[in-house]
Amino acid sequence: MCTLEKRGRLFLLTLTGDGEHRLNPTLLDSIRSAITQIRSDPSSSRSVLITTSDGKFFSNGYDLALAETDPPLRVVMAAKLQSLVADLISLPMPTIAAVTGHASAAGFLLAMSHDYILMRRDRGFLYMSELDIGLVLPDWFMAVIRMKIGSPAARRDVVLTAEKITANRGLKMGIVDSSHGSAAETVEAAVKWGEEIVRRGADGHVYGRMRETLLREVLHTISSNESASNGGRNSGSKL
Repeated sequence: MCTLEKRGRLFLLTLTGDGEHRLNPTLLDSIRSAITQIRSDPSSSRSVLITTSDGKFFSNGYDLALAETDPPLRVVMAAKLQSLVADLISLPMPTIAAVTGHASAAGFLLAMSHDYILMRRDRGFLYMSELDIGLVLPDWFMAVIRMKIGSPAARRDVVLTAEKITANRGLKMGIVDSSHGSAAETVEAAVKWGEEIVRRGADGHVYGRMRETLLREVLHTISSNESASNGGRNSGSKL
């Protein structure tokens, strides 16, 4: 489902295969296991995480087809993604999403849960598809969008028009940090970006604590959803 490679002080997490990288419980557990492995590495606080993917898709969101066969899995997938996002926010190192294909819905949210987004410009888009498929975005998705997309007009276009955002459009909207000519060039740029961050020598634990403070609204909303779910309510169960 994913591989983890260490290159010096860089951790390269790759969603493998030519599929859509739908976020089902197995893939989410695999990613979280990799994050746990990274966190336990002695050099983690002086490192950088780069997340990327093989094939046409970065991630095409939740595995809705699987959820249709077993509706309780909707709750499971939402809870596991919330935990993954909280893991990324608390990770003691900078994080980069090298988006080499389509990132839709929960896949777009996964990319936004990184500190930086680098994206290929020759193909692929960022797309919050819920409006088009008749689903209401949950409150914790909205919290991430508010914190990560600074312009009200850009947030409107992402949420209320379901715009399919190319790399160059994402640059103008302030969602994407840089665009590149191909998948290989995007990953290469992410590696160079990560190496430059490592050279600065910041303490990852300090960095992680500051990120947690910066994204406190997201963590609070996730925590509230978990508490509500544990109390028998369903506010954290929506996809």
